[in-house]
Amino acid sequence: YTLSVAKTGDKYTTSEVADLSLGEEVYVGLFVCSHNKDVLEKAVFRNVRIVIPVKDDFVPYRQYIGSYIETLDVMNGHRLIVHQSPKSLQAPNWTPDGKALIYNSEGLIYSFDLAGKKATVVNTGAVTKNNNDHVISFDGKMLGLSSSAAEDSNRSNVYVVPIGGGNPRRVTASGPSYLHGWSPDGKFLTFTGQRNKEFDIYKISVQGGAETRLTTAKGLDDGSEYSPDGKYIYFNSARTGLMQLWRMKTDGSMQEQLTSDSLNNWFPHVSPNGKWIAFISFPKEVPADDHPFYKHVYLRLRPAGGGESKVIAYLYGGQGTINTPSWSPDSKRIAFVSNSDGIR
Repeated sequence: YTLSVAKTGDKYTTSEVADLSLGEEVYVGLFVCSHNKDVLEKAVFRNVRIVIPVKDDFVPYRQYIGSYIETLDVMNGHRLIVHQSPKSLQAPNWTPDGKALIYNSEGLIYSFDLAGKKATVVNTGAVTKNNNDHVISFDGKMLGLSSSAAEDSNRSNVYVVPIGGGNPRRVTASGPSYLHGWSPDGKFLTFTGQRNKEFDIYKISVQGGAETRLTTAKGLDDGSEYSPDGKYIYFNSARTGLMQLWRMKTDGSMQEQLTSDSLNNWFPHVSPNGKWIAFISFPKEVPADDHPFYKHVYLRLRPAGGGESKVIAYLYGGQGTINTPSWSPDSKRIAFVSNSDGIR
């Protein structure tokens, strides 16, 4: 038996008991005691759930388990499940008007209306192998997609389409290319591209044309995203060993490392007010250049101006949890995906 506990904001402390026999039936629950028979105490439990992990013979990227789309108040940690499905739902973007979440599932893009609690397919024409690298423009009018096609040897390329749907226009000339960022002025996109066996961050005009390579270090560079003021591009890089958060000027200059801890940190998302960076952290046992499905991971928060990172959510997820920008427009909440087998 393994027990992992944490004080709010801290990482787990884990203990294992190998010689305890509890019989064939084990009851799982939360119990509280005042330790004084003459005192009546009250305890409040919230966000209580039993998560069923993948089976031992699970085959990644061929088999999937169920998904919860959740919202999280980053200041008090309150979580709310807004949508659930036995299918794999991935990477919710919060629309700038605050009314909907955009996510992908089984190659299609969906818009989930937060008031009506209803999901509808966003028309993307013949582009129907969309992955979890999709980004909404700052003005909320356009949606950037990453999608593969048979004529491109099933390599991902970048497309743009009106937020309400339509026929996507291809932007990148070659792949694999995975979209991650849109400049605040709407003129440029940033993406992770594999060129000459190296994954680096590139910038390209929304209209297409020549791409500009921004990173050249050995090792994976990924997760590029513009700050709301347009001064920086934040990203994650494995160039120093573990995956850590970095930032650079929008021309690729002044690359500086932001985190240096014992976890693999991915996908920095800057809040609309520019004050916070939310990101996902995988344990160091996961290879630095991998962000797999179905692991025990943390969502963390750090001040954009520098400071300590704190845990704001403990969850079972990983790939597809928070790959793309997902802040609410008021900078108070983020949307993400957690997973459990047996979701109906």
